[in-house]
Amino acid sequence: MTPKIMIILGSGSDIAVAEKAMDVLDKLEIPYSLKIASAHRTPNLIRELVSQASDAGIEVFIGIAGLAAHLPGAIAAYTPRPVIGVPVDVKTGGIDALQSVVQMPYPSPIATVGIDRGDNAAILAAQFIAIHDEEVRRKIIDLRWTYAEKVYTSNEEIVQKIDRPYIQNDFLRIKNLEVNGVKIDEDAEISCKNEDAEVVVIVGRQTDLPTAKKVTVILDRLKISHDTKVVCPIRSNKKFTNYVKCMKKAKIFIGISSNSSQVTGGIVGITDRPVIGVPCTNENGDDYMLTTVSMPPGVPVATVGINNGKNAAVLAGEILAIKDPNITELLDKLKDKKINL
Repeated sequence: MTPKIMIILGSGSDIAVAEKAMDVLDKLEIPYSLKIASAHRTPNLIRELVSQASDAGIEVFIGIAGLAAHLPGAIAAYTPRPVIGVPVDVKTGGIDALQSVVQMPYPSPIATVGIDRGDNAAILAAQFIAIHDEEVRRKIIDLRWTYAEKVYTSNEEIVQKIDRPYIQNDFLRIKNLEVNGVKIDEDAEISCKNEDAEVVVIVGRQTDLPTAKKVTVILDRLKISHDTKVVCPIRSNKKFTNYVKCMKKAKIFIGISSNSSQVTGGIVGITDRPVIGVPCTNENGDDYMLTTVSMPPGVPVATVGINNGKNAAVLAGEILAIKDPNITELLDKLKDKKINL
């Protein structure tokens, strides 16, 4: 049986990060393969391994590497399939590896997760596959609940055991609260141009619209249906939630935001579909890559480079192309044209 996911380590010393990914894939019962190959020391091995794996039917690659961390990019050079990058903390807290993985040139995106977050890489890979597999989608929903459940139970296991003179442990005790899921507000005004869109682009601020335009231009070239909305989860929470919930046919969400990147965090909290994050620079020149990529376990965001809306669109195309050869063909033409230029 051909596995669906291939995990490649740049070094055997990265095995602990890979084990986080394998633990998740075991729980989700998704077949995978594990290999060790270096982008610098064994470049020929990378080429043959990735090329043959793609031809054999691997749907998603996960590249795990530290230091210069060129492995995910080397993988992307030889496959039309989406590549997820996991930067590893070897030196400088892993920031060197993170920058190497996430700041890829167009049109070669790497869906980057947080430093050492092999678990989130596995969940993200499963989300890509779940677009075309409802059974995997159901398992992801169940798995994500276990992460949420840990938050609930920690109130009893940690908070309730605290004994201080002024703490009121029984005030709004979590285990007694009725916590309802997010529902669509039928009275709220919802506006969208295309409720059947496969890809939904949500922009946090008007000033980030130029980056969103880069996304939609590429999606149009790939003939992928899309809808775009400017709405902030902090300033317009009801409209934001309603919009995400109403886009029921969406397969991928792309969040574009500066100023703390609340858009991607807001989306990932209320959908099980994969979320691509595009961090932007604000008017002060500050960027929000770290607040986009450094997500906690269970809720990954596939982060691309700063202001790189084009790569977000290409990544969305690669994910949808797993089961759509027409998009694969269009991606090949787009990439060939860019290279020839």
